[in-house]
Amino acid sequence: MTAYSNYFKKVRILDGGMGQELLNKGLKPKGTLWSAHALIDEDCHQLVIDTHLDFINAGAEAIVTSTFTARRLRLIQNDSEKYFEKINIKAVELAQKARDISKKDILIFGGLPNQKQTYSANLGEDLGVIEKNFYDQAKLLKNGIDFFYLDVMSSGLECEIALKTIESFNLPVLVGIHLRDNGLLPSGEKINDVVKKYKNNNWLGVIMACISPKVYETVLKDLKQLDMPYGFKLNAFKNIPEGYTVASKDQWGNAGNPNTVLGVNTDLNESKFYECAKKYMENGATILGGCCEIRPSHIKEISKLKLIDTSNSKI
Repeated sequence: MTAYSNYFKKVRILDGGMGQELLNKGLKPKGTLWSAHALIDEDCHQLVIDTHLDFINAGAEAIVTSTFTARRLRLIQNDSEKYFEKINIKAVELAQKARDISKKDILIFGGLPNQKQTYSANLGEDLGVIEKNFYDQAKLLKNGIDFFYLDVMSSGLECEIALKTIESFNLPVLVGIHLRDNGLLPSGEKINDVVKKYKNNNWLGVIMACISPKVYETVLKDLKQLDMPYGFKLNAFKNIPEGYTVASKDQWGNAGNPNTVLGVNTDLNESKFYECAKKYMENGATILGGCCEIRPSHIKEISKLKLIDTSNSKI
């Protein structure tokens, strides 16, 4: 397949929540642009580089481009579609700069998020628009990345469309799938069924994306049945309510932060995050990372798990 076919067959440490970390570092976004605002505003570019570096220096072996809110629909909602091409290209450049400054062998994921509503399986009636938006963003990210990362997919159909659109770029992909509290995708599908139905030769692995440890526990046994590497990007939100949607930019205003609505799970501190990651690694997970509100200090803690990796795989 690729030079990275076996990359996740041993424990790998990913980065944490890039968007929330930028906000925690003082980014003042407009509306619901959040991390995309740091790409639009040139004065914030160094902040993006520094944040990537914080995760790299904490032990992350792979970083994701800061493109979750650089998708076309979110930009349209914030009257910023004109920046679509520029900021997606810039996100890759900033990730590359961070890697080069670190002088470490860091891999870069092109973060390709859901193209409709986060945490929702509702893709609307015009699937052609979803397909085009996936393709257009992927085309901007493909030069300068090592993998694609499908970020927070909520249905098998969404995975299918995304995988179809990036197939022509012939790059490996890590698939990030979101689960509800019941352990099912927002579409009602089971994770194992989705992997079995839609996996292809470019899949490097699958992770449970932007979920709590409690949700990961519900599929702990199911994941062991997968015939590919798996793991997680856990979040530290307090709760993602059923049916949660991002409010309009006018409702959020200029100081909006998702944690004002979703809260922060302060119990998931660095030591607790380590305990969870260690347990999941011992149960077969090899892809260990964080999502929203997981900070460099959390990643530094779980990077210690590299020293006790029980995997027998070789790269």
